[in-house]
Amino acid sequence: MKLDVVDKKADYIGITGSVLCLVHCLSAPVLVMTSSLLRDDTLRAGFLSLDYVFIAVNIVAVYFAARQQTSSTIRTALWSFLFLFSVGLLLEEVNPLFEYMAYAASAGLVVSHLLNLRQHRLTHLH
Repeated sequence: MKLDVVDKKADYIGITGSVLCLVHCLSAPVLVMTSSLLRDDTLRAGFLSLDYVFIAVNIVAVYFAARQQTSSTIRTALWSFLFLFSVGLLLEEVNPLFEYMAYAASAGLVVSHLLNLRQHRLTHLH
């Protein structure tokens, strides 16, 4: 994938990554408890380690989205929500509040990427 494609689609990648993470995080407990496949510790650990993939995808998306002509407010929001999202996912086993922080930060990433898309459209119209 060329970097110019990532530059143009960074917000869409970020939105998709955050939404998929929300779906994964909300469905993982149900799947772990109901699926006999996920009772195997190796497979379960692999399924739950998708958190790292979502963090990596969102790092790339925020990096490329923030490189573009983004307002400082949106850029700060993107990086702040990414930080909270990453900390929340990495520390969710420590305290349940971190899990909720990750959910809220994921939603914040979606909103920030949507605002960034809107800002780009408004900038290109004028």
